[in-house]
Amino acid sequence: MLIKTINGKTPRIPEDCYVAENATIIGEVSFGKSCSVWFNAVIRGDVNCIQFGDKVNIQDGAVVHCTYQKHPTIVGNNVSIGHNAIVHGCTIHDNVLIGMGAIVMDNCVIESNAIVAAGAVITQNTVVTSGTIWAGVPAKKVKDIDQSNFAGEIERISNNYVLYSSWFQEQD
Repeated sequence: MLIKTINGKTPRIPEDCYVAENATIIGEVSFGKSCSVWFNAVIRGDVNCIQFGDKVNIQDGAVVHCTYQKHPTIVGNNVSIGHNAIVHGCTIHDNVLIGMGAIVMDNCVIESNAIVAAGAVITQNTVVTSGTIWAGVPAKKVKDIDQSNFAGEIERISNNYVLYSSWFQEQD
């Protein structure tokens, strides 16, 4: 793994987080408890800050960045950022799934208990409202989510990534 200080800012990664050997984390980045950063993921806090809550998983090939002098990237708890997704200068609240290959652009807000579908492009300044699924290019609301067990399902995914992390940490 590449953990790099830039402009005097060093990533803060708790010991219970897993970072794959070829992941890259640069600059002003902070993680909550039980997070995981998977293979070939890049998290670049070089031009603004990036903050992750607890039990966030940044899956293989994902890129998380921010916007110089404008937009940090803030991510809540129990968030899954899917394989090859791009998250840039936005705010993601708790219990959110960002699908594989999705793009979330500058100054977007993804409210709690929402899903951004695989391949969706959330264009600049969009607010994805709580309890909805957005899909397409550009992404639009496609339906409301049945909230009866949604938070539990998202937490199950987050807990699975904590489990997967333990398998890799045992090998180190």
